[in-house]
Amino acid sequence: MTLLIGSLTMGMILALLAFGVLISFRILAFRDLTVDGSIALGGSVAAALIVSGVSPLAATAIAAVCGGIAGAITGVLATRFRINGLLAGILVMTALYSVNLRVMGRSNIPLMNQKTVLSPIQAMAGVDDRLNLGLWTAQTQDLYTLITIVLATIAVAVTLTLYFRTQLGLAMRAAGDNIDMIRALGVDVGWMTTLGLALANSLVALAGALLVQYQGFADVQMGIGMVVWGFASVIIGESLVRGRSVGLLIGGAIMGSVLFRLLVAIALRWGLNPNDLKLVTALFVLGALVLPDVLARLKSRNVQSRKAASR
Repeated sequence: MTLLIGSLTMGMILALLAFGVLISFRILAFRDLTVDGSIALGGSVAAALIVSGVSPLAATAIAAVCGGIAGAITGVLATRFRINGLLAGILVMTALYSVNLRVMGRSNIPLMNQKTVLSPIQAMAGVDDRLNLGLWTAQTQDLYTLITIVLATIAVAVTLTLYFRTQLGLAMRAAGDNIDMIRALGVDVGWMTTLGLALANSLVALAGALLVQYQGFADVQMGIGMVVWGFASVIIGESLVRGRSVGLLIGGAIMGSVLFRLLVAIALRWGLNPNDLKLVTALFVLGALVLPDVLARLKSRNVQSRKAASR
């Protein structure tokens, strides 16, 4: 039961990462690789500030702002300096590795004995308090943490859905769908792209800040491969919801992130070597990309076979 609750909590935290990838990849149609650096930036900033005595809530907010700045730099490089978007993301991601080391002062920071944004929630239950859930029992602290993260993620999802229905949000979506049309309406596409990347990476950094406070440490290499995680969550979510509206895509990103984390947890429970985790992650992403097309082809062939048999 502990494994399940932990996987659900991690999946909900990383749903924020999936939101950021959804904004950049799907809404803006921008291949942003800043994600690997900005999630570690969020974790590094939050951990360093918490250790130095800053309020955990303020540290989390500052971490999100720092991620937004990193995303904005990528946007400026791509739109104002005419650097290829993929290369701009790689440049910022590479630079952030050194920035994160500078922020932390070392390669990792432990937070086990520090107060975090989750500490007041966990303090509501005793250390050894357990709740009976039928055939299983679970620690009350873990359940309270899961409920808090779920509510926070849903609040962000609702806020994003409402934002993309505003005039500014619709302009941002149009900038990703039809550049020529939005330019004809007098909208600065470069500004919209930069703003969208700032929003996306602020969410990614927020995920990093919450992640280090949940797992109890920050590591400079925690961002490696996270863009793949986010992309897999988005792809799996799209396959589940089968819709193109922003609300459905955001809901699908949550489901995709949670399901993907559960798959990883099951693989580890079955004896997967942690050293092979990145390989398995890549295989999951490959399956998420290829499987829908294979199923569509099989369905098309079955329909054609039935038509041929009925003649």
